[in-house]
Amino acid sequence: MADGKAKKGGSKPDLASLLGVVVGIGGIVGGMLLEKGELRHLYQVSAAIIVLGGTFGAVMITTPMNVLMRAIKHAMLVFFDNSQSPAGTIEEIIEYATQARKQGIVSLEQAASNVADPFLKKALNLAVDGIEMSQIRSIMELDLSLVEHEGEAEAKVYEAAGGYAPTIGIIGAVIGLIHVMQNLADIEAVGKGIAGAFVATIYGVASANLFFLPACSKLRSRFQATIQMRELMLEGVLSIVEGLNPKLIRTKLDAYLAEQHGGGKKAAAARGGAGQPVSAEG
Repeated sequence: MADGKAKKGGSKPDLASLLGVVVGIGGIVGGMLLEKGELRHLYQVSAAIIVLGGTFGAVMITTPMNVLMRAIKHAMLVFFDNSQSPAGTIEEIIEYATQARKQGIVSLEQAASNVADPFLKKALNLAVDGIEMSQIRSIMELDLSLVEHEGEAEAKVYEAAGGYAPTIGIIGAVIGLIHVMQNLADIEAVGKGIAGAFVATIYGVASANLFFLPACSKLRSRFQATIQMRELMLEGVLSIVEGLNPKLIRTKLDAYLAEQHGGGKKAAAARGGAGQPVSAEG
């Protein structure tokens, strides 16, 4: 019998994100070098301070502090994937279903107390307490809805940053041009100053399109995967409460594996039409 611990995939690097940053920056730098440019021309601490500081300040004004802190905390999810394994979770649920079928659902009380995943633990405890299926679904779908809204709020932090950064970059360029115009006597210095002034624009556009906006999309996909995993857990627990044969439960939950690997439609049909499906975030 399972030890009640949620089976997780572990935190592993997201090669797509890591390689994406390398390829994106490498393409820009490589193109510049092919045009006989010099990297030192792109190195301006003042421009970085203007763009990053201004963008962060604008985001702070836009976003409630608790949401901002969560978004910063989850920034690593852009480069690391710590999602659970659907296959492992299905196996765990099948073991619970087998025990419940042989010994009754109340026998899962000890196993439920040892489950690591808080969503699955809560669902199993509700089932052990004899709560009706419709009430379990209603309670757990409320939790799903909260996860969806929190995830969307965090993704929008990076979306907002991606919108502000290019504009702040333009502000930095204008500040640089103002400084240049105050020293028109030295024509050579004016040319270098104008070139340097536009570095802030590069920082703003590059940070928006190489990190902030992609991070927004990646976080949305991460939370979508979390919601889908919890839908799988909920379907499994409801199937146990319904008393379905473990083999039938496996067939039902395998639809989530097919979606994960094949990119098909949401496995809402696996719910057998009971209750209202929870809409997942984008």
